[in-house]
Amino acid sequence: MDTTIRRATHGDIFEWIRMRMILWPHLTAEDLEDDVDDMLADPGRAVFVGVRPDGCLAGFLEASTRKYADGCETSPVGYIEGWYVDEDVRGNGVGASLVRAAEDWARGLECEEMASDTWLDNEASIEAHKKLGYEEAERLVHFAKWLE
Repeated sequence: MDTTIRRATHGDIFEWIRMRMILWPHLTAEDLEDDVDDMLADPGRAVFVGVRPDGCLAGFLEASTRKYADGCETSPVGYIEGWYVDEDVRGNGVGASLVRAAEDWARGLECEEMASDTWLDNEASIEAHKKLGYEEAERLVHFAKWLE
């Protein structure tokens, strides 16, 4: 698929939120709309989109810098905060192109490492990361208890 990767703009917000709602279904549309303007304006964050030949979006990647990330040795670290590709174009290089764009952006900020995370049961994401050269750094189990 011939997809163009570029930085997101305000004109992408509607489709970007559509995809954010698929990636994070436990959040409300309001939650997912709240921070998009801030992300576009923040020099420490970048949003990349994959654009189909017809102009519609096929995926997005939200990146940031963090002072540290589990498994990394340097600071700051580029970080993949959110990464989504529409099902009909998965396996066609769109996701890899989005990641490369984010890595290039992080290099431009003098980051030496890029990090990411996913849920333990998200095998598709784990495999996608591994195919792009990411190595599992560690696993973490979170616990919670209601206090009565």
